[in-house]
Amino acid sequence: MGGYIARRLLAVLPVLFIVAVIVFFIIHLTPGDPAATILGQEATPEEVQALRQQMGLDKPLGEQFLSWIGGAVQGDFGESFFLDKPVWAAFVERLGPTLSLAILAQIIGIGIALTLGILAVRKRGTIVDEAVMGFSMLGISIPSFLLGSLLVLLFGVELGWLPVAGYKPLGDGLWAHLKYLILPALVLGVVQSALITRITRSSLLDVMSENFIKTAKAKGVREKAIVFGHALRNAFIPILTIIGESFGGLVTGAAVIETLFNIPGVGQLIVSSISRRDYAVIQGSVLIITVTYVFLNLIVDLLYGVVDPRVRLSRK
Repeated sequence: MGGYIARRLLAVLPVLFIVAVIVFFIIHLTPGDPAATILGQEATPEEVQALRQQMGLDKPLGEQFLSWIGGAVQGDFGESFFLDKPVWAAFVERLGPTLSLAILAQIIGIGIALTLGILAVRKRGTIVDEAVMGFSMLGISIPSFLLGSLLVLLFGVELGWLPVAGYKPLGDGLWAHLKYLILPALVLGVVQSALITRITRSSLLDVMSENFIKTAKAKGVREKAIVFGHALRNAFIPILTIIGESFGGLVTGAAVIETLFNIPGVGQLIVSSISRRDYAVIQGSVLIITVTYVFLNLIVDLLYGVVDPRVRLSRK
């Protein structure tokens, strides 16, 4: 197990380096001067040049990259001149809302997906099965911002049940915290559940055709017991894989929903940093997100052996 983890971590290093190179050079070659953006239109050329020197933007790109990547290896992702704080501090400050949103959305998504996926298998070939697959296709196809706007119009504007935007930290109370997250989490959860539902149905149908399932049926075991007691666990590895990937996507890719619902999370931090050319925040945040995504995938791999003891990660 230890050797497997070590090999996975070593394999991640080239990926992180490539991501760092791509992100660094793309944002530095994009038109726009961070120094001019920070100082505003009334700044003189001398003031802009002085700030560029202070930020190290007057140096060659190669030298800038080596300086940044050297600091990142030591945990120093630079400092945001616009926010006047280290990138790591700015990222951690925005991480709480994003994690709360992602966890709630994943709970909603898994609950919907497993319920509908199992229902579709038990009612396979019927109108219920077709309805579940129709919902899944709709969830995959509909853009999250459109679904979010529709839910805001229904539950926020027409019914007035939930706030349409904003965020309250957990310290203000659990309900105050959750009621601002329910709508955005429902949007992300429905979108995520669509794919998990299809994978759940497909994986369960494959297992249900196995000989040990036929033997259980021949012995008179009830279908409910077969599905929950035998089939689901054997079918769970592909489901677990897509759950892990979807959670990584929720943590790293909720920028649209955070912007739509005005949630001060990591996604909104990156979007606002792009608009003001805050190079340090963009570079650092993307690199941290990449590490997080890889770490989540490693956890999913390690869970394979827990879900199915036949899986031996050291032999993969």
